[in-house]
Amino acid sequence: MRKIIVASLLAYAGIAPAVAQNVEGLVGGQLPGLVATYQGIHAHAELSHQEERTAALLAAELRKSGYTVTERVGKYPDGARAYGVVAILQNGPGPKLLIRADMDALPIVEETGVSYASHLKAKNAAGQEVGVMHACGHDVHVTTMIGTARVLAAMKSNWHGTVMLIGQPSEETIDGARAMLADHLYERFGTPDLAIALHDTNRLAAGTVSLASGPALAGATSVDVLMRGIGGHGAEPQVTKDPIVMAAEFIVQLQAIVSRQENPREPSVVTVGDIHGGTRRNIIPDEVKLEITARTFSDGSRKIVLDGIRRTAQGVALSAGVPDNLAPIVTVLDAESTPVLYNDPALAARVKSALVNALGASNVFDDGPAMVSEDFGAFGLEGHKIPTVMFGLGAMDPAQFAAAAAAGKSLPGPHTSLFQPIPEPTLRTGVTAMSMVAIALLQQ
Repeated sequence: MRKIIVASLLAYAGIAPAVAQNVEGLVGGQLPGLVATYQGIHAHAELSHQEERTAALLAAELRKSGYTVTERVGKYPDGARAYGVVAILQNGPGPKLLIRADMDALPIVEETGVSYASHLKAKNAAGQEVGVMHACGHDVHVTTMIGTARVLAAMKSNWHGTVMLIGQPSEETIDGARAMLADHLYERFGTPDLAIALHDTNRLAAGTVSLASGPALAGATSVDVLMRGIGGHGAEPQVTKDPIVMAAEFIVQLQAIVSRQENPREPSVVTVGDIHGGTRRNIIPDEVKLEITARTFSDGSRKIVLDGIRRTAQGVALSAGVPDNLAPIVTVLDAESTPVLYNDPALAARVKSALVNALGASNVFDDGPAMVSEDFGAFGLEGHKIPTVMFGLGAMDPAQFAAAAAAGKSLPGPHTSLFQPIPEPTLRTGVTAMSMVAIALLQQ
C-alpha cells in the first residue's frame, strides 16, 4: 500500500493558481511577526543538545496553530533526553508528509553587527566557554516552519493526509536525527511516506531556491585522533617524544590522502577542525587530541580516507620512535557521523515543479552535489526507504549578492562569524516555497 501511495504522489505535479494566491496572502499577513520571531531566535542562539528555549518556542507556536505537539523526543547514546519536537496535523485520508527544521546554533562569536546579534556565551561539551551564534541559519529554518505550519492549518481544504513537523535538535553535531529515531519516532508517530526540508545558503540571493537530484550532500565521518608521546621540559626535547610535533606532521601528511590515495574522480575532504595539547609554553605534553571531519560520497572513498588516517597516524608515531604501548589511538565516532544525503529523483522532480509554480522558473536553479553534510537524510532510513528531498533557500541581500558576484567574490557563508541572511525576503520565500511544496505533495 505504501508503494502505491508514494507512486501516486510522485506522479502529480500541478497546483491551482488560486491556491498560490491564498498562500501568498497568508505569508504576507504574518511576515512582520515572523521577522520578529526570527530575530528573537537569532539573539537567543543555543548550542547542540541545549536547544531548550528554541524547542519550547517552536512547540508553543505549533500548538497555537492546532497541531498536536510532543516535546523532548529523542534519546542520545548516553541516555540524555533530546529537545526534539514532533507536531502532527491530521486532515483525512492521504499520505503522511514529514517536514523538518533543525534548531541548534554553533560555537562562534558573532561579528555581523546586526541589532539582533547574539551576545550569548555557553559551555560546550568539553566545558569550555564559547560564543553562540546561528551561523548556519537554523533560526531561518525554525521560523520558516512556524510560518508554513500556519499556512497549512489555514488551508486544510486544499490538501489531505497528515503533516508531521519535526523540530530537530543537534544537527550540527549530526546526532539529532539519529537520537529522535532511537526514541522510536516512527513507532510512536507513524512512518512518513515522504520527507522534505530546506537549508538556507549564501550561494543564492533571497527570492531564489536550488535543488539537486540524486546525491546532494556528502556523508560525514567524525574521527578523533590521540597522538601520544613522552612529555618533558621544553628545553630538553631530546629526552621526549613530542606529540605536538607529531600532530603537526600528521596534519600535513593527511592532505596526501585526498591528493594521492583517493581516485581524483571521487570527491573527498579531510579537515582537522580542532586540536588540543599542552598547558604552557615550556612543557612538552604527553598527548595531543585532534578532531577530524571526513566528507565522502561513497563507502569506498570513506574506507580509503579512514584507512589513510590510521596509517598516517601510525607512520608518524613510528618515525618519531614512539613505543608500541603509546601508539596513536584513532576513534571513529559513529554517533557523530551521517550518510550521504540523497534527493530521491522522482520526488525531486515533483518538488521542483511546485517550486517553479511558487516562485517562477527563473528563480529555481538546478544544483549539484556539495561537500557539506546533513543528518536530515537519516529520516529516510537505510537504503532510502522513505523518499527525501532537501532544497536550498537563497538568504543573501540581492543587491549585495549581485555586487559580490560581479566582483568575483562570495558573501560570508555558513559557519562563519559574518553569515548574515536578510530576514524579510528570505522568510517570505522560505514559507511560500515550503507551503507550496507541501500542498502539492498532499494533493490527491
